[in-house]
Amino acid sequence: MQLQFVKMHGLGNDFVVFDAIHQDVQLSREQLRQLADRRLGVGCDQVLVVRPASGPDADFDYQIFNKDGEEVEQCGNGARCIGKFLLYKSLTQKSSVSIKTVSGIYHLHIHDDDLVTVDMGRPIFEPDKIPFSATRASTSYVLEVDEQQIEIGAVSMGNPHAVLQVDSIEHAPVSTLGPKIESHPMFPKKANVSFMQILDTRNIALRVFERGVGETRACGTGACAAVAIGQALDRLDPKVTVQLPGGSLLIECDYPNQPVFMTGPATLSFEGSLRL
Repeated sequence: MQLQFVKMHGLGNDFVVFDAIHQDVQLSREQLRQLADRRLGVGCDQVLVVRPASGPDADFDYQIFNKDGEEVEQCGNGARCIGKFLLYKSLTQKSSVSIKTVSGIYHLHIHDDDLVTVDMGRPIFEPDKIPFSATRASTSYVLEVDEQQIEIGAVSMGNPHAVLQVDSIEHAPVSTLGPKIESHPMFPKKANVSFMQILDTRNIALRVFERGVGETRACGTGACAAVAIGQALDRLDPKVTVQLPGGSLLIECDYPNQPVFMTGPATLSFEGSLRL
């Protein structure tokens, strides 16, 4: 079977995107892993699949699969790329569309300058909804990691996040501490782990160890989670520029209990086909 795909990225966080409206896309976990492999496949951080809407509450459904083959709830950079993909493939003529994932419905606005704004919804701090093993909500928690006390913030942006404040993003222990917090037993569904350096009230620098992927050049939900935690601690303004290794995102949120809006680029790299 031959499948058409588009390779895209949001600030270097890259995706293989399939239109499952005009072709039958049913990929096994092993096929997803091979597809994401950068030496044996196309190579990507996530595979995105656009499907017909399953109900009247959204324009399209879409699935997100990490490079380990697991389906996940949300991806901010992926959502922006889906918005541009829909227009590029003439699946819609609208500049504002709604998409549905396993975690809910998200609204996109595609600008003329290749920027896309995503309404990422309200940050979720309730531990049972993140999910996170704590008896009550707090702006900070302490994790035991290798006999160290690590202070984090925990929040869901449709997927679970741990946020650590660091003095220097350059020297943050992303590769060593990231996987240990990702799979910490207090996160029953694992977590994305963000290392945040607050530069001032309107700017932060961020590196993210993504669940099931590793460190990526950008993470949209991680940027939203970091700003949400920073605002909960009263250290960030309602409009924040997040500097990631792949570039910058604008995150806007009028904390508390208001949705987070993320604006950033979506870039098409190339088109191709593959035979299963």
